Amino acid sequence: MSEGEFEALKVPARPGTGLASSPDRVPGAAWELHGTSSKSCSDMLPNSPSTSKPDIAHPQQTRENFSMCNRYVTPDQAAVERYWHIGRQNPPKLWGPQVHPRGMGPFIRAGEQVRELVVGQWALIPPFAKDAKLPYSTNNARAEELAQKPTFRQAWARGQRCIIPAESFDEPCWESGSNVWWRFRRADGAPWGLADLWNTWVSRETGEVVESYTMLTLNADAHPLMNRMHKPDPSKPVGAQDKRSVIPIELADVDQWLNGSQDDAQALFTLPPAAAFDAIPLEPPRQSSLI
Repeated sequence: MSEGEFEALKVPARPGTGLASSPDRVPGAAWELHGTSSKSCSDMLPNSPSTSKPDIAHPQQTRENFSMCNRYVTPDQAAVERYWHIGRQNPPKLWGPQVHPRGMGPFIRAGEQVRELVVGQWALIPPFAKDAKLPYSTNNARAEELAQKPTFRQAWARGQRCIIPAESFDEPCWESGSNVWWRFRRADGAPWGLADLWNTWVSRETGEVVESYTMLTLNADAHPLMNRMHKPDPSKPVGAQDKRSVIPIELADVDQWLNGSQDDAQALFTLPPAAAFDAIPLEPPRQSSLI
């Protein structure tokens, strides 16, 4: 794609919150858009049988994001509005309580004057995409690589930062030799505000508008709790696994994250202490043939 074509695909930095430009979009229709119905993590492999490559080369994109596959539970919409001080003029609730990659979920971004609640797909659609149904996974983005990755660098450069409201999120633990899901809540009982980026994708063929977002992750090799999550890579040493964690944004830091400079945002790329997490396994470990 030429630089001119890329420029032509740019959308305003503060677009509207509609899920589509069509005036006849009915509530619930978003669940049928581009295969975005909620799926389990085991279903998040590339969904295209075609051997064609994505629009732009991402040699590690699918493998890396699949390894970070997770899910989260959203708070009640009224609780989101109260906790993050959002007005009540918000879109219909088009999401279920548990959000999976490529499903629909709410996110909070800065509007022209106040914060706004938006509904979009949890898998960011980059501006250069020819179709909203991507053959590779974009529900997670490494915070350390935002400026380099073609899929995310425009959203990062333009300050398109937002927050995912989450009552809890789940991560897989493989310490037993098999996958055991753990649920993470805040120890203080408040909801999580997780750092992410958003984009508004516009179809070049139909003019359809689709909101989407990606959850940011940070290296957690040194974190005493989060480094226990996810399947270890036997080809890497214990201290260099590149275990990942979500990035919580404290309520007092929301304006800095949404409206601050890039340096302001990067200053928030930290992980809270293990004591800030209320983490429990959702099931007892299963005996594995790997043990």
